[in-house]
Amino acid sequence: MRYFILISFLLGLTMISCGGSDDPPRVPGTVQLIFPEENSECTTGVSVNEELSQVTFEWQASENTESYTLRAVNLNTNAPQTITTASTSASISINKGTPYSWSVSSSNSQSSETAISETWLFYNSGSQTTYAPFPAQLESPASGSTILPSSSNEVVLDWLGADVENDIEEYQVFFSNQNPPTTELGTFDAFTSSVSASVSANTVYFWRVITRDAEGNTSDSGVFEFKTL
Repeated sequence: MRYFILISFLLGLTMISCGGSDDPPRVPGTVQLIFPEENSECTTGVSVNEELSQVTFEWQASENTESYTLRAVNLNTNAPQTITTASTSASISINKGTPYSWSVSSSNSQSSETAISETWLFYNSGSQTTYAPFPAQLESPASGSTILPSSSNEVVLDWLGADVENDIEEYQVFFSNQNPPTTELGTFDAFTSSVSASVSANTVYFWRVITRDAEGNTSDSGVFEFKTL
């Protein structure tokens, strides 16, 4: 009887030790972007033709990562280009004289999770000697979201502006319940990045920001929409 109990105990220990392999999958880490630098003019592209140049994007390696997906978005058209690689660099042909955003996502075969880097903006060099500001990045309310206004029936509109030459003069904000919004909420200086707008309940609103620099160049954020509760 004692012998049977001892064997059972040893078998139980063996089963416990063998069952320790259910470790969670390793989640990929987030990369740090290197080049093209944030809010910069990229002048290192290799000319492909009159319209395109090939730019090499670089980033640091991240932990637990088997592959990286580079995503570059033409900010004039919002058209994305993607490429997947196991390396920490990748080259793609993009339009000259055009603003782009770029980011890198990390993944591995053991995890369903994907880590996404920061998003950086840059201008791919062209023939021009002055550049329009980057289109304002509309941060909040997020497009397609539904939000609860404040007790005073207001919503705060937040955006981010950037410019290669750092000479933004003003932001012109349009806001209404019509698409596209044609009612001007106001024109604000370069140090302003949020304003309050009066709203009604259960209404869809549209907003956009036009950025203007000291040379008179402008850029358009595009239209975002949100609904109030």
